[in-house]
Amino acid sequence: MALRLLARREHSRHELALKLRQRKVSVNVIDAVLDEFEEKGWLSDERFAEVFVRQRVDAGYGPLKVLADLQQRGVRQAPPELSAIAEAQWIDMATRLRAKRYGLADLSEDWNERQRQGGFLARRGFTADQIEQALEVRESEA
Repeated sequence: MALRLLARREHSRHELALKLRQRKVSVNVIDAVLDEFEEKGWLSDERFAEVFVRQRVDAGYGPLKVLADLQQRGVRQAPPELSAIAEAQWIDMATRLRAKRYGLADLSEDWNERQRQGGFLARRGFTADQIEQALEVRESEA
């Protein structure tokens, strides 16, 4: 059962253990199986984190959301793939996301719209600095 779950996609140890517990598998059996899977290289939190970060970034999520989602799945340490993305890349990603959703109109006078767009980017997991810089970009600058 555990191997079938792993064959579909990468899982973290925590995530796989949770799925097995939901299927009423004994905790002792779960620990033994997951230890064996890790020894054989079939289960790896590092590999899971690498794939997960790539998928979430490609889907347009910011660093805070990606990190929170990883922690929710039992990966406590930020993978190198996440810290390898430069701040400028995050800002560019937030700007592109904003442009796609709302356009790049000047928001210097429209505080309600600025707040709405900033809230959208915050829910996507971008930092306050990244959001602020993305909101400053105008159509003429892009």
